[in-house]
Amino acid sequence: MKRIALLGGISLIATAVPVLAQTGKAPAEHVIVYGTLPDSDIGLSANQVPGLVQSFSADRLTAQHGPTVLNALGAQAAGVSLSDVQGNSMFQDLRFHGFEASPLQGTPQGIAVYQNGVRLNEAFGDTVNWDAVPQAAIARMDVWSSNPVFGLNALGGSVNMIMKNGFTWQGVEASLQGGSYGHGMASAQWGMDKGGFSFYGAAEGVTDAGWRFHSQSGLARLYADVGWRFGDSQLHLVASGAATSLGVVGPTPIGLIQRNAKSVYTFPQITRNSNLSLALNGKTRLDGNWQVEASVYMRAAIQRHVGGNDTDFERCSNSSSFVGKLCLQDDAFTRPVPFTGAAALNFRNQFAILDQAGAAIPFTAGVIYGTVDRTYSDSTTTGATLQVTGNAPLLGFGNYLTAGFSFDGSGIGFRSTSTSGRIYPDFNVAVDQAVAGAGSIVRSNGNIGYAPVTLGATTNYVGFYAVDALDLTDALTLTAGFRVNAADIVTRDRSGTAAELNGVHGYGHVNPLVGLTWKFSDAISAFGGYSEANRAPTPLELDCADPNLPCLLEGSLVSDPPLAQVVSHTYQAGLRGNLTGLLGDDHVEWSASLFRTDSDNDIVALASTVQGRGYFTNVPTTQRQGVDLSARYQAHGWSAYASYSYLDATYQFTGTLASPNNPKANAAGNITVTPGRRMPMNPANTVRAGTDVDLFDDISIGVELAFTGSQYFDGDQSNLNAKLPATVVVNLRAAWQFDERWQLFGTVDNLFDNRDALYGAYFDPSSSIGLVTPVLTDPRTLTLRQPVTFQLGLKLKI
Repeated sequence: MKRIALLGGISLIATAVPVLAQTGKAPAEHVIVYGTLPDSDIGLSANQVPGLVQSFSADRLTAQHGPTVLNALGAQAAGVSLSDVQGNSMFQDLRFHGFEASPLQGTPQGIAVYQNGVRLNEAFGDTVNWDAVPQAAIARMDVWSSNPVFGLNALGGSVNMIMKNGFTWQGVEASLQGGSYGHGMASAQWGMDKGGFSFYGAAEGVTDAGWRFHSQSGLARLYADVGWRFGDSQLHLVASGAATSLGVVGPTPIGLIQRNAKSVYTFPQITRNSNLSLALNGKTRLDGNWQVEASVYMRAAIQRHVGGNDTDFERCSNSSSFVGKLCLQDDAFTRPVPFTGAAALNFRNQFAILDQAGAAIPFTAGVIYGTVDRTYSDSTTTGATLQVTGNAPLLGFGNYLTAGFSFDGSGIGFRSTSTSGRIYPDFNVAVDQAVAGAGSIVRSNGNIGYAPVTLGATTNYVGFYAVDALDLTDALTLTAGFRVNAADIVTRDRSGTAAELNGVHGYGHVNPLVGLTWKFSDAISAFGGYSEANRAPTPLELDCADPNLPCLLEGSLVSDPPLAQVVSHTYQAGLRGNLTGLLGDDHVEWSASLFRTDSDNDIVALASTVQGRGYFTNVPTTQRQGVDLSARYQAHGWSAYASYSYLDATYQFTGTLASPNNPKANAAGNITVTPGRRMPMNPANTVRAGTDVDLFDDISIGVELAFTGSQYFDGDQSNLNAKLPATVVVNLRAAWQFDERWQLFGTVDNLFDNRDALYGAYFDPSSSIGLVTPVLTDPRTLTLRQPVTFQLGLKLKI
């Protein structure tokens, strides 16, 4: 199947060349800018980039009327799929070419994200809070395949957002919508240009009751840009802020779903984010061929998470000094050899659960123990970027040069605690004062799985990059460049009791880029190239890399073995075209590309034998390769798009990985991985298609279809269990422009009410003993798609 898909993509490219090279001329070429500052007036044709670049206009990003930009990317971008781990459309993972940009702490990240030159990957775990992105304020979004210019994390690619300002967008636009499951959304934007002064502002708000129990959410976003223009120079002061409260209750055991699809397993599960950003951007022309851009910024990010979780608590055994007290189950942990005398006693004793005073907690029979786990993370980041672009000829050849320097420095504070509680029959985890130790912050005697953490960290990322595109002929362009990344990470224990958290780490790498583009005609071009990218381990990963001292998945830290940086090696080749006049006044864009990325020392997150805990480790080699085919057609009165992507994401080593809840795991909770095993939650096949048609001058309808192929459950790296089945969803939208300024619109998501699963993982069914009758036996947990939903809205545009 793998070879068939790859050969099919190559065949399509080969047969397309002679036909399309003779077709009509292309329209004006789309101009882009290399680098993290995308607002230069000096750019080059997208056809001169030796890689895949997908651009999305503001209209395309808001067509779905969704709460975040992920709705548009998941519906339209080739090579992109969304994973709804937590069951909340505002808290989804974006996957591109097998790499992730996720808001979930503990997810290894492999995509760099920028907003007007400001790095959005949070310093603590490189996470991306998509809920904080001001969707209405985006002028254009570019999705790049792997390119080292975008710095750390650009292993699989990058997302670069160019924002609106008063010089580029004027007018007033406001919308209000509401519908199923208490969903409501309001959006407003205003832009003006008066001589050398401009202003642009946007505000968005969303409220949603959630379709599952205990999954209410709400968000508010603000964005403002004040600009000044002095001849060929501009200066912009930009402020952005967001506050969100997200009910992210996560996957549910399949046994509970079969009883009630709205069921959740242990709550509360709430994440609250607050983000504030202030930036000063400027650009000036040095002459007709050179321009300088600069940006300085400050970002503050605050996250609070509270999670009610089950535990593996039990009565301490008779062979422990804490007999009759509360202990963490030790069955799955490796015992010392020989397991006798003091060695056995010391092993048992480290699993005793202590309260915040250090006293052992008596075991209470009949209680199903849980913990209310809380994490607190605060980070402040300051950064600066200086970038030069120029198109002065070199030795008589056409030439385009981008060079820049960037610095991003962060100060991070992190705390985590686990409070003793009980799980009630409705799965609520709360304090019961009648239970010994209730409400106390707990830790295990050996700090295994449970230990309060107070951590400080600093990260300093420095980068220098230069890329040059030289026109060897009118048709052939050679691109060569590099980026140097240096990362210094310092972590320190603030509690005075966990010296193992202290560490100083330094990483650096030189990432080259080389490629060729060949313009067959005005309508078609080919590209090919090679590049490298790297990412340093985050403070979260560095201090949670010991399988014997696992961490809270939300980010609690306990240990500090070293991790190696990840380095990716990407090969790309493909064709693209941009044509007009095929059937009159129409326009078509298409692309067909192949890619292969080999990664050294990839970082993966693994589950621990302690419920709800995990850790990170390097694996030797992984590989992601595939095909992306896409086309977009636009004519008077209608448009259509379609894409197909094939992804083969595999491990390329032989070894054992921890997956204790996997039903095929051995007695030690491990599974075996061999070369060619697919990486979980990476579908091999995805199809995206849609069309918009003007039925009359004032009425339009649109339909979109998304097919996502089957994929292995998270935690099934050995590929021995049944897959998560393929999914299909169809969405509708319609609009009636009943007045020059007023539009009535409506959407229907999941038209056929498909109850398919968007995410799957495993849990220990024995943890439900005493909670569910009959006891759960199936280890699978699922996050289902939201049922059919309806929205109706009104838009004003002046």
